[in-house]
Amino acid sequence: MRMNVKVLSFSVTLLFLAAFQLNGQEYKTAIGARLGSPLSASIKYFMNESNALEGYIGFRSYSFYNWLSISGAYQVHKPIESAPGLQYYFGGGASFFIWSYDEKVYFGQRYSSSSIGIQGYLGLDYTFEDAPISLTIDWIPTYFIGTNFISGFGAGYGSLGVRYILSRG
Repeated sequence: MRMNVKVLSFSVTLLFLAAFQLNGQEYKTAIGARLGSPLSASIKYFMNESNALEGYIGFRSYSFYNWLSISGAYQVHKPIESAPGLQYYFGGGASFFIWSYDEKVYFGQRYSSSSIGIQGYLGLDYTFEDAPISLTIDWIPTYFIGTNFISGFGAGYGSLGVRYILSRG
């Protein structure tokens, strides 16, 4: 079910972008939010025309556990020539997660743990020419290195990003 929502979101975003005839232009620095798993505050900085660094701090909460993450990524952006303003990107990064569990209902205990995530990035970035806004959608498969059930591969991570452009390139 979760993957179907991501495919639908990706498709709707592509249709949205196809409906606009605006020409995008590159940016140097942007701040904003990643709306997804986890909900995050983000800053993205382009080192040159195609290479960017992104850092973000995220939080996710469920009924009996939550986590805080600090993430960093290196991303390579490539233009899609037939769609001005639209780029695809790929890259890699890492995250540090702090987990907190409240399993009193099931096991009568509370505990916390941490893990490291090795991440891949695959996404689209659209920059509006006439507005200081950048939209992204991405998939972030993650391999968790940790303890208990916090370790292993997770494919259900990604986000829709909305950023305000602080400076153009």
